[in-house]
Amino acid sequence: MPSTKASRFFSRVDQREFAFCQAINRSLRFRPVQGYFRLTSRLGDGWFWYTIILAMPVLRPEEGLAIALLMTATGLVCTVTYKLLKHKLIRERPFISFPSINCGIPPLDRYSFPSGHTLHAVCFNTVLALMAPTMALALLPFTLSVAASRVVLGLHYPSDVAAGALIGASLGLGATVGMGAEFLYWFA
Repeated sequence: MPSTKASRFFSRVDQREFAFCQAINRSLRFRPVQGYFRLTSRLGDGWFWYTIILAMPVLRPEEGLAIALLMTATGLVCTVTYKLLKHKLIRERPFISFPSINCGIPPLDRYSFPSGHTLHAVCFNTVLALMAPTMALALLPFTLSVAASRVVLGLHYPSDVAAGALIGASLGLGATVGMGAEFLYWFA
């Protein structure tokens, strides 16, 4: 594979993040830690968020449908965004680049940058922070656990998670500020 600017950049960053990734990944030796982060990661595959979206009209009868539809639309934009970035930037996952890092759970796709799990979790939490702040605060520990799980399980570098969080927050903010009022007008 020919070397690109992105691959050369990621190669340098990977070397800098390796020791931290390896140290965090060692926590997988403890079964309770491994079990917690595996479960969190699996729920972060979408199942937790699908449940929240489906429950939103019941949990918040007045504006729940609008919030659920906004989260759904934003989630689709998140999926397209992270897939395009992953296939364009092509950063291998830590456990692939560094065999001493254990893969705690099979990945959903091949590449690492950005973390799609974190992108979605932060995006949804941002939407909720602006439209249902109490719910967002209650879900914040789960969102942070999803982000942490990606590094602990050897699937992402910290910079993947940071980029996913930044992109997710931007998409959530943009969608809510740009379309939130429209969704509330039409569907609340």
